[in-house]
Amino acid sequence: MDLITSAVVAAIGHGAPGHAPEAVASHYERLKQAIARFDGAAAILAAIAALEAEPANTQLQLALSAALSGAKVPDDMGTLFAAQGLLDALQRSFSQAPDVEAVPAPADKGAVVSNYAVVKVYFATDRQRDVGKPPAQRFSGERNIKSGNGPLSYGSCDISIPRDHRMGQLESPSLWRLEFRDDPAKHVVLLSAEVQDRDNFFAALKTQIRASAGKSTFVFVHGYNVSFEDAARRTGQMAYDLGFDGAPVFYSWPSRGEVAGYTIDENNIEWSTPHLTDFLADFLASTEAAQVYLVGHSMGSRGLARAVADLLAAQPQLAQKITEIILSAPDIDAAIFKHDIAPKLAGARNPVTLYASSQDLALAASKTVHGYARAGDSGAGMLIVAGVETIDATGVDTSFMKHAYFAEKRSALSDMFYLIRNHARADQRFLDPVDTVAGRYWTFKP
Repeated sequence: MDLITSAVVAAIGHGAPGHAPEAVASHYERLKQAIARFDGAAAILAAIAALEAEPANTQLQLALSAALSGAKVPDDMGTLFAAQGLLDALQRSFSQAPDVEAVPAPADKGAVVSNYAVVKVYFATDRQRDVGKPPAQRFSGERNIKSGNGPLSYGSCDISIPRDHRMGQLESPSLWRLEFRDDPAKHVVLLSAEVQDRDNFFAALKTQIRASAGKSTFVFVHGYNVSFEDAARRTGQMAYDLGFDGAPVFYSWPSRGEVAGYTIDENNIEWSTPHLTDFLADFLASTEAAQVYLVGHSMGSRGLARAVADLLAAQPQLAQKITEIILSAPDIDAAIFKHDIAPKLAGARNPVTLYASSQDLALAASKTVHGYARAGDSGAGMLIVAGVETIDATGVDTSFMKHAYFAEKRSALSDMFYLIRNHARADQRFLDPVDTVAGRYWTFKP
């Protein structure tokens, strides 16, 4: 849903159907022909026609998304690839426009290679590195304390997205299907991890950001029990499923990538937070991005929230470049977040968005370890704080641990899409308000 709606909205914004470049118009018609195969196509095409008449109407964009979802168009990979082809045509058209500074996008961004697509993502990490190892093993779960150039390494990764990719899924080899190795045609695979020096990293990043229509970027900070490889794969999957037009970036701190490594991960996120703060300051000052989205998950939200709070206090003008802060299932002491962290985030450009759940088993385990509720808990202890839009994501996750709903369920991805694509606040998205004595929070519409 996110990818298809994004493609239609972007194409109409660039003049489709009658005033777009030939390649864009051709891909746009191809996408509409793919949609026409579905039951309910008349309603969808009517929604598209209405949007063509009023391209900036947010409610019509939401209506199109709802019509697509009702007809289950987003589950059809042929339609998704038609949408991806349209976005690629738009990207090429934009980068070649004569009134735009000629800064070519990376050649492999979103390129379709045989039966899989390739997404380029960028990274900064303070993990220990070994450039002689394969990409998946290039950065370990240990701290980088041996480098004479500081703890950070920079670079980019290519991530494969299979043609039959299911939106929200992170496809991996399965022993149940007798799959014993990664296959880009079937799995989301880390194809390469190239290390760069700082200057070349930021030069490449600026090129891709400047080539995007909104000069946009997001920085994802992963959570507990995540390897460098899986952080890269997740970032590529999120960027692809969100149809993100910009530069996807992830910051990978030295999580052990093991369920039993919780307390080690806690120490490591604390050790990494000053490095993350420095990276964000450098990133905001160096990329010239107009739209910057920061996404933290689980324990990574702990480091991200503190880093942004420190930036807002020390460099408020720089921190104002942050468009949105999204904290998903934050593994942060709820009382500490409410009284110490949230007030410091009040100076952010927009309200902070916080996704919570009452079925999150990882946060329940964290509560048992620490003895106190986490900021990502919902239910009776739902955290409601001034300057924070809290969304109850209970029931929208299908993963075993109920802890990855930010990227593994189309409804949550859809909500993030409208938050990022349209800058729509909670009252402008597919959410229902819930008013309590403590204040208002939001739930997903049934």
